[in-house]
Amino acid sequence: MTNLPFLAQRMFNTPLAITPGKAEVVMAALAERFGITRLFRMDGRALDLADAAVASGVIAGDSFGGPRDSDRRGYEVIAGIAIIPVQGTLVQKLGTLRPYSGMTGYDGIRANLSMALEDAAVQAIVFDIDSPGGEVSGLFDLVDAMYACRGTKPMRAILSESAYSAGYAIASACDHISVPRTGGTGSVGVICMHVDFSKALSAAGIAVTMIHYGDRKADGHSEIPLSKEALARFQADIDAMGGLFVETVARNRGLKTSEVRATQATTYLGAAGVEIGFADAVMAPDEAFQSLLSELGQ
Repeated sequence: MTNLPFLAQRMFNTPLAITPGKAEVVMAALAERFGITRLFRMDGRALDLADAAVASGVIAGDSFGGPRDSDRRGYEVIAGIAIIPVQGTLVQKLGTLRPYSGMTGYDGIRANLSMALEDAAVQAIVFDIDSPGGEVSGLFDLVDAMYACRGTKPMRAILSESAYSAGYAIASACDHISVPRTGGTGSVGVICMHVDFSKALSAAGIAVTMIHYGDRKADGHSEIPLSKEALARFQADIDAMGGLFVETVARNRGLKTSEVRATQATTYLGAAGVEIGFADAVMAPDEAFQSLLSELGQ
């Protein structure tokens, strides 16, 4: 059965490096699962959106844990190139080397990268990325680890179709980024969704009393309204993480921090990403793979 409290804890009231559109889909899907669709249903379509989210793998239908990997590695090797999949919503810990139920874990990406670097059959590494982003937790440690591996073996990010937010942070750590004409890059920013259920609880005749030690202990709880002080503190945290994101991308892509910050988390389609410095070439995935093969003399 889906672990809803755990899933909600990972999605609400915590910083996310994800596109707003994907965040809204997740919000609607979880709203339905928690039985609070009426809070979000303005046109009667929230139920359909939630069902679509389950079908597309935003959340699992009946389970949250991933399967055990039958193979010791989570990547394929084709003509000496390891292909590491980075697909769907990104989470810190998934417990599997391959994408599962519309998600990819940073733990799996890190393990696959380590194995590919030590694998004598691997001459180069490709990150096959199509992701709207995901959790901030664990992201920048993974990106720093990837960046530190530059020069060991060629690392390419081949987008199929897009790399946004956390997905783009991972792509930026590679030596080269290719994006299809209809793919996208960017969304270098951090977002946090605070959910206030206090009015809904009151309407249902439920009163919640927070008994706590420390003035800020209850900040951000969904059962009470968000105070100005709590909002200011959370905004400061988001600003700090956003600054780290900007600095990381600037370092990885050889751009000025002011240039990356000026994008204001904008997303860029195809060639526009190359012009801004977020990608190196506009190429279909198969074309990008063939180009790498040629560079390796195959």
